[in-house]
Amino acid sequence: MIRRYGEPLKQGQRYKRRPGVYAILLDGGHLLATHQAEPVPEYQLPGGGIDPGEHPVAALHREVFEETGWRVAVERRLGAYRRFTYMPEYDMWAEKLCTVYLARPVRRLGPPSEAGHSAVWMPAEAGLDLLGGEGDRAMLGRLLGIRR
Repeated sequence: MIRRYGEPLKQGQRYKRRPGVYAILLDGGHLLATHQAEPVPEYQLPGGGIDPGEHPVAALHREVFEETGWRVAVERRLGAYRRFTYMPEYDMWAEKLCTVYLARPVRRLGPPSEAGHSAVWMPAEAGLDLLGGEGDRAMLGRLLGIRR
């Protein structure tokens, strides 16, 4: 069973399954996150949806690069969680199946190419308070051995 985070399921609402991949990017005691300005400004783990036919790790590299401008080395899969939400940018109710990987930043190749995103370094433990997603915070806390 995959743990669910976020808002409760809306009875009668149809959700489209949307698999995605996300990265906890650690360098020493620091976390590389992305700040997304729209639709709600928040810090997030870099990542996003897997395109049809795309391998999850290839999607992770693509998404992290688009949202941070960094090339990364993927170390291992940490786990997965689900959340049910409305995605205004796609006008879609989605069941997001979020798979999270541990990776390390290797080289900054430039600024993020995805509009409205910026790469932000923060102390890893600060991510437990600053990341907007409950599932993201839980996965980071589990990795760091900190429960809240």
